[in-house]
Amino acid sequence: MSSTVKLPVIEATPQSFQDFGQVIEASPDGDEFGPRDAQLDLTRGIPRFYIMHLKDRPFKFSAITHHASVTQCLGSVGARVWYLGVARASIVDPSDVDGGDSKRKVVKSKCGHFYVPPDPNDVRVFRISGSKFVKLHVGTWHAGPQFKAELMDFYNLELSDTNVVDHTTHNFRKEDGVDLVFDD
Repeated sequence: MSSTVKLPVIEATPQSFQDFGQVIEASPDGDEFGPRDAQLDLTRGIPRFYIMHLKDRPFKFSAITHHASVTQCLGSVGARVWYLGVARASIVDPSDVDGGDSKRKVVKSKCGHFYVPPDPNDVRVFRISGSKFVKLHVGTWHAGPQFKAELMDFYNLELSDTNVVDHTTHNFRKEDGVDLVFDD
């Protein structure tokens, strides 16, 4: 039996989202590369840019995922409003695992890296509206995209094998006894 944690919704801005990644907004054609552009790390494989088709994504989740080897970019096709649950990256350096802080629960991912599971109280839900997309920092936990419509398409930039070799999931219902919900 799980309990429910209701999360507030925060509008995604470059400032409000900075702990989790970047909010990328339109810039004039001809602008040179700079800090307002997505700061990508796609060095560990072949980049994959595709349109992801999703259906039935209600405002509730019990699992959250991270990728330890790549930044990821997501944006809605058509600039429609969508939502993303996130928690800060919690990847642990292997040299800190032995003799590390005994207060932290460190887990080894099936992908080979070490991490501290996210706390349900540290999850934030962001509304992404208009013609912008988000770039997630390496290791940022994320749940979604979620949306009100029956179906939506999303641009997705990651590596060609991200969902095969770099996909770590934490199940809040199983591990923490909670489901996370929001409304907007």
